Amino acid sequence: MVYIVLATCLVIGVPIAFAIVATLLYFMATGDFPYNIRIVATQMYGGMRSFPLLAIPLFILAGDLMNESGITSRIIAFTSVLVGRCRAGLAMINIWASVVFAGLSGSAVADTSAIGRVFIPEMEKRGYPRDFAAAITAASSVIGPIIPPSIPVIIYALTVTGVSVPALFLGGIGPGILLATLLSIYVMIFAGNFEQPEKTEDKDLKRTILLQGIIPLLMPIFVVGSILLGVVTPTEAASFAVAYALIVGLFIFRELKFSALPAIFGRSMRDSAVIMIVIGAVAAGNWLLTYNRIPNMITDFTLEFMTARWMFLIAAMLLFLFVGLFLEGIAAMLVLVPILHPIAVTMGIDPTHFGILVVFNLMIGLITPPMGLCLFVADSIANVGLGRLTRQIIPLFLVEVLALIIIAFVPATVTGIPHLFGF
Repeated sequence: MVYIVLATCLVIGVPIAFAIVATLLYFMATGDFPYNIRIVATQMYGGMRSFPLLAIPLFILAGDLMNESGITSRIIAFTSVLVGRCRAGLAMINIWASVVFAGLSGSAVADTSAIGRVFIPEMEKRGYPRDFAAAITAASSVIGPIIPPSIPVIIYALTVTGVSVPALFLGGIGPGILLATLLSIYVMIFAGNFEQPEKTEDKDLKRTILLQGIIPLLMPIFVVGSILLGVVTPTEAASFAVAYALIVGLFIFRELKFSALPAIFGRSMRDSAVIMIVIGAVAAGNWLLTYNRIPNMITDFTLEFMTARWMFLIAAMLLFLFVGLFLEGIAAMLVLVPILHPIAVTMGIDPTHFGILVVFNLMIGLITPPMGLCLFVADSIANVGLGRLTRQIIPLFLVEVLALIIIAFVPATVTGIPHLFGF
């Protein structure tokens, strides 16, 4: 009956956090637990009461500030200079602009919105089908939460597993570049007949564009570098990112106005509250699962019937891909990882490798119907209909699954860079 309550709440559109809380209250009201409501409230509060979790709203705020600081046009110009002469140049610029943007926002949805508003109309002008432009924008935005700094990675490390944040940050670089490379190969082969973007021949202009593009790139370098050097914690690094974003927007590019700050802070507070409510609700749900020894039973079952790593990795990938069809990535991570992470460690899988594999896996769900948030955002900009957009996204989805398989069975794509830095 508990599962029926949860499924019913999700089917009728109740947000995942409130669906979990409603299920918990029903279970405890019909069970033998004393002070049931107090237990749920206590566990929810305990799940959110963590100083390191301050990194989440701070990184969200930093991303919002950078988005409003006029960096999008500079990132596009920067990547145009770097890859604009390639075959299917504008599509390539779209992909690699997402790589650069990933180091600023850490959010795929923010990437789709910011990049899509510029690229989708421009790609259509240059001869690309509008639905293809929307699809490649959504698909490349998946890179956002993989390359550091990444909000899902911070949540994975600080609230779920305790894996090193610097190790996960470094581990995301290789998979992010791999995915961008595979998407680039795809567009070069299948979109190479579309019109090429205009070339910039003025060397002085190119130099100016590159210099202005380097300024936003310094933020992720400073953030990750300061954490690696042990100078700051992830939470303190997030504070530094906010300060850097304010300085760049207000005093360097001068496109961020003081009058816009209240709205930006309010939007960041709202987005942070949504994530924190999910974290609290899932913390209470995980407590209930642990109380009933569900993780122990799943672990015993898995270790009994899955004797090889490859079997577990395939099963985990299929599970996360399926769950990603219906659940938002962070919620799915908070529910499933506390169960699967100990199994992965027991089977000898590197925690950093498994963490990036999980994040990558769930981010693919952002472009798969019926709950793909990036699909909805891209369609709201392109207005081509989810049917046409889904047909265009299918081959790009397969490219991302190929990248996922490579990451799963070639661990060095994830662990290589962390090992170079001693993680």
